[in-house]
Amino acid sequence: MTGNRNSDELAITLGVEEEFFLVDPGSRDLLIDPDPAIFEACEKSSGPHKVVHEFLRSQIETNTRVCGSIDELRQALRETRGIVIDAAERHGAAVLAASTHPFASWREQSPTPRERYEQFVATFQDNLRRFLVGGMHIHAGFGDPDSRIRVMTALRRYLPVLHALSTSSPFNAGRETGFKSWRLTLVGGLPRTGMPGPLSSQAEFDGMVAEYRRMKFIDNGSELWWDIRPSQTYPTVEMRICDVCTRIEDAVCMAALYAALVRRLMRLDRDGALPPEPLTEIIAENRWVAQRYGVLAFFGDSSREGGRVDIDDLVAELVEELAPDARALDCEAETRRALAIIRDGASADRQVDLYRLRRLEGDTEAEALRRVVDLVLAETREDAGGAGVSDG
Repeated sequence: MTGNRNSDELAITLGVEEEFFLVDPGSRDLLIDPDPAIFEACEKSSGPHKVVHEFLRSQIETNTRVCGSIDELRQALRETRGIVIDAAERHGAAVLAASTHPFASWREQSPTPRERYEQFVATFQDNLRRFLVGGMHIHAGFGDPDSRIRVMTALRRYLPVLHALSTSSPFNAGRETGFKSWRLTLVGGLPRTGMPGPLSSQAEFDGMVAEYRRMKFIDNGSELWWDIRPSQTYPTVEMRICDVCTRIEDAVCMAALYAALVRRLMRLDRDGALPPEPLTEIIAENRWVAQRYGVLAFFGDSSREGGRVDIDDLVAELVEELAPDARALDCEAETRRALAIIRDGASADRQVDLYRLRRLEGDTEAEALRRVVDLVLAETREDAGGAGVSDG
């Protein structure tokens, strides 16, 4: 990524993991046991990317190559989605980019046969059996280990608004949940999830992992499933709070906001000027507000009279605040897309609006939910190539 005279010091690399559902094009339900040829075809054509199995057989995960700019990342996401969509459609499946399937039942799903997943099911029982969700994880590589920890801590306050912009899981098991992101409710049934507390150094994080391991709660740091965490595998900070964005351009927007935030906080950290940390409990409250209301959220903000701020005002201020760093990263237009997401709605809003419209026009619940699946399938394919899904 390009920047000023401190460009090397402020360099950022990016990568994105997306977890998709594999859908039967006829029934629109999940494919309980999709054709293994889908995964074989993805492996053969993945190139510099990775495509892997997820916890459930009805899921598939993509991992982009390491990217040096937002434009590279956009192209990588087009490639990874195209790989999966093409392979799926050649073998009787469609690909759905949302963090819950509108009507699928967890009782009918089967885990991928791996020892690690079998151990998790034995430990977590129905909390994991009900885990019919997918997420989007954005990795940012930058700085040294201690600076990554300090920036990670400073990023926490921004996670609720990024989550609100990404919401895509308003339905669960055929019900409108009343939340824009039901995924986080399901994730919250597991331990070591949610908002981490403030950390100041890599040594502090390593000490925490060592204590978990000493008590035999975890094998390694990859089992800390926080909203944001230091990666166990790469020299990155992995943001995990976001739902899967149905549209590629919304995913690119999330990555651009994240990168610009990282760059701004790196500069502040370099100058010893990171702002004081808000209470973790207030960040967690805002996280719930984002989950419940999405782009209609009113967040708590102790710096404001009245203590609350409309997400519309908050994002407009944030985009302007990040403009110098977004320009340095050549992604100002991508960060400004956040304003359009608030104006037009995230995936969750489009899903709920269509469902309610179809019900008003006489569809049964089942028919309306099938139309929601159709909408998400179509938007998943935007800018990603592949053949269409016929109406069955």
